[in-house]
Amino acid sequence: MRLGVLDIGSNTVHLLVVDAHRGARPIPAYSHKEELRLSEHLEDGGSLAKSGIERLGAFVAEALRIAEDKGVEDFMAFATSAVREATNGVQVLAEINERCGVDIEVLSGGDEARLTFLAVRRWFGWSSGRLLAFDIGGGSLEIAAGVDEEPDVAVSLPLGAGRLTRDWFTADPPPAEEVRKLRKHVRAEIARTVGDVVRYGEANRAVATSKTFRQLARIAGAAPSSEGPYVPRSLTRERVAEWAVRLTTMGSAERAELSGVSPGRAAQLAAGAIVADATMDLFEVDRLDLCPWALREGVILRRLDLLPSRFDQL
Repeated sequence: MRLGVLDIGSNTVHLLVVDAHRGARPIPAYSHKEELRLSEHLEDGGSLAKSGIERLGAFVAEALRIAEDKGVEDFMAFATSAVREATNGVQVLAEINERCGVDIEVLSGGDEARLTFLAVRRWFGWSSGRLLAFDIGGGSLEIAAGVDEEPDVAVSLPLGAGRLTRDWFTADPPPAEEVRKLRKHVRAEIARTVGDVVRYGEANRAVATSKTFRQLARIAGAAPSSEGPYVPRSLTRERVAEWAVRLTTMGSAERAELSGVSPGRAAQLAAGAIVADATMDLFEVDRLDLCPWALREGVILRRLDLLPSRFDQL
């Protein structure tokens, strides 16, 4: 089956077309994405501005045309924190549905954490034992842990790299006092969740997903994406702590010159590094293994699980 999945994130809107069937890994066939930065289109009252709505609607219409051209048999769309938290999010999606004829599911923060965990579990397998998974998005930080495909605990915190950059930094690079205040805020928020997560047991493997962690791993010396998804990549607490300091002293243009850092993500990487540093420190994780699968793949895998299997007829 050829499946089209539209992922409406806080930073990027991404259409991924995959060839897949139940019990097999989804094989990417086509990818189309654009950095709409919907979180930056939120007005003071919390509503998504007309400019953001128009850009999103145009992309959805384009994605549907592409999906048809690529022979997509089944199409699904979901949105995360930017749309979820917009005061007019329901109206925006209703308007897009009326215009384009597509239902867009809004995932809760807990759904994001659980589906990302599913993707991580499927990638690393049962031999990894108890997994602890972290994902830093544009609007939120997801944390999940467990021994099965459904985590024992799934937490979502409003500590996304884009959100924190927008709400806490007034200059580029940010003043030292703003960095200190953000660091204090992030650590206090994460510390409240540590007990709820670790009480289920010590993790056998700690894993990170998302663009923020991948970029941090790359600038810390991990293999580039051009070497493929099967090359092991990891990130140590020592290196994250080092870069969490260095990145706050650099401007966006300087960060964008680092290996693996895209110009569109450079502005929020310092805040993302502060979150990564706090997460690894407070959960006492010395090393994170990078997982190439994340939320989008979790959504795909859950959809495939619902398809009929040849064993159903036995």
